[in-house]
Amino acid sequence: MYTEETTREDNPFAEKFEEFFKHKYMKQIETLVSDYPQKRSLSVDFKDIEHYDVDLADELLVNSDVCLAAAHQAIKNIDVPLLEIEEFAPHIRLFNLPKEKQPVLRDVSSAHIGKLITVEGVIRQVTDVLPKIKFATWKCSRCDATYKIPQKKNITNTPSMCSECKNRTFTLEEETSEFEDYQKIQIQEPLEILKGSEQATNLDIYINDDFVNMVAPGDRTKITGILRLMPPKEKKVVYGRYLEAHHLEETEKEFEDIEIDKDEEKEIKELAKRDDVYDLLTQSIAPHIYGHETMKEAIALQMFGGVKKTLPGEQKVRGNIHVLIVGDPGLAKSAILRATDSIAPKSIYVAGKTTSGAGITATAVKDEFGDGGWTLKAGALVLASGGMAMVDEFDKMDPDDRSAMHEALEQQQISIAKAGIVTKFKTDTSVLAAANPKYSRFDPYQPFIDQVNLPPTLLSRFDLFFMMRDVLDRTKDLEIAGHILKSHRAGEMIIQRSKKGIGKKNKLLEELTQLITPKIDGELLKKYISYARQKVFPVLSDDGMKKLSDFYISLRDQGRKEGSYAATHRQLEGLIRLAEASARVRLSDAVEEQDVERSVRLVRTSLEDLVTDPETGKIDIDIITSGQTHTQLGNLKKVLGIIKEKAQELDIVPIEEVITEAKTLGMESDKVKEIISKLEKSGDVYKPKHGFVKPT
Repeated sequence: MYTEETTREDNPFAEKFEEFFKHKYMKQIETLVSDYPQKRSLSVDFKDIEHYDVDLADELLVNSDVCLAAAHQAIKNIDVPLLEIEEFAPHIRLFNLPKEKQPVLRDVSSAHIGKLITVEGVIRQVTDVLPKIKFATWKCSRCDATYKIPQKKNITNTPSMCSECKNRTFTLEEETSEFEDYQKIQIQEPLEILKGSEQATNLDIYINDDFVNMVAPGDRTKITGILRLMPPKEKKVVYGRYLEAHHLEETEKEFEDIEIDKDEEKEIKELAKRDDVYDLLTQSIAPHIYGHETMKEAIALQMFGGVKKTLPGEQKVRGNIHVLIVGDPGLAKSAILRATDSIAPKSIYVAGKTTSGAGITATAVKDEFGDGGWTLKAGALVLASGGMAMVDEFDKMDPDDRSAMHEALEQQQISIAKAGIVTKFKTDTSVLAAANPKYSRFDPYQPFIDQVNLPPTLLSRFDLFFMMRDVLDRTKDLEIAGHILKSHRAGEMIIQRSKKGIGKKNKLLEELTQLITPKIDGELLKKYISYARQKVFPVLSDDGMKKLSDFYISLRDQGRKEGSYAATHRQLEGLIRLAEASARVRLSDAVEEQDVERSVRLVRTSLEDLVTDPETGKIDIDIITSGQTHTQLGNLKKVLGIIKEKAQELDIVPIEEVITEAKTLGMESDKVKEIISKLEKSGDVYKPKHGFVKPT
């Protein structure tokens, strides 16, 4: 057996690392020895090396491969009394590199090739764990001589020629070769560091041995490793790149990448004290779009969010607020979503009609990235975890894809069970969705629920609903037209003056610009939201609790009188989240009466728009839970009762007889026919022949 080893002299840094380990890490090494080989890694803080020997630390950053080889050689040379195994060869995993060696993903360049760096981001894709050859045993096809050769990087390393018989062909002996676990992941820049329409940068990461399966899609992770080149295919000159991971560290940071200095903190606190702070927030969301103040106020509270809680027994209660906008075409729904996307500290925008289930939630697929195995892919809700997802054309998504959102919206996680893969992804994400009516425009005489292509079970996950109707109102049309025209005129004047180099002030331009300029600067607003979410966790006051309880009970009392449900615990929890968000705007540690009043006003407006029974004029939450009002459910039961009663006497029941009897109960002919169609669709009845019906 011939083993190919490095022929150069002993690594010059091995002795220094040996002394460092003896001086700083003997306890950790002894603990590792007792657990070896179940545990096979020694995590080493770079700061410890720096404090011990600055020159060695500097060399490690410049000649990373040579120094890491020295560290691995050094740990093998240490005499450990507890060592009773033939070979002690743990991985040295460095972390806590200097700030200058922690570039953001978009700044990783050719200057970092072969060097240790630390990158941070969100895990986007994770492959299956696959075997990768570490030491290959090659057998000469002529004389059977064997050669054990270490396999480095991503290219198969074979003997050039047999030293015994000069043969150049070899076969791999898999039984005597050494393999280790290998996994590929892809990391993406954190959304909160992106500006404007910047696209997130990705980087492939290769991890090995005991570090596989340490992360899942959606995890915020800090990874230290050496940047490597990926050989190009064919004879191209452009190389790929990947990071050979040496250390993984999961982080739970939320908005901490957004730096807030003392002056900005002071400005934020002054803003929060203003009596008109809610008006300022409302006027800072898409000011170029006229009106919709209540909806904009709700979106502002959504960005601040409620308080995420973990109750005794590990029961989690979401703090995220979900908002759905449904409106006629051409009313700037998409523009409002995009404007919110540009303001929210951490957000992602997707369009339903161009988004698959994987694109918005998560999935497992077989693709090239996974080298033939399965790859877990994180979608928009997972990548935006801790922030917001804007989902446009919500009604255009495939029904199967949309149904995957049920768990994501309520449980704040997505479960995947496919091809033996069972896992969960975190989706701690607020959703702002926009949809169109089923038949293009709203019919004012039809219930809302009948005009949206969304199942009641999904609708019930949203805290607030807003309808945008294109109403023919001359006064309002004049106001909207005036606002749009002034916005365009301001834009035209700005372009004209910049192209012609006109610097002189213009009073008209200043007046027009004021109309479409956010009252709070976009960057300051991002920092305001980030500060509130990091620092403020308000608690319900006694007065606030009483106010919430009174409103909730009043809705329930209304339902009791009508024999329907005007509210459920979901509405109460939504009220609490909105009130908490209102308190966060004020940077208050307590949820006061004013916060509850704001929450109640928004919820009442939302419910009146969405779940008012057109026949009674009362709020009826059954519209969301079942897709029908209490009145409709009552009529459906009556018609089904008539059919069942008549079926006891007749084999098949004439529909005309059902209509005649239903009329005596106050129902119109068309309504009865509509109810029979619904009963047929639900499988409660069927039509054995034309004009007749029979219960199933």
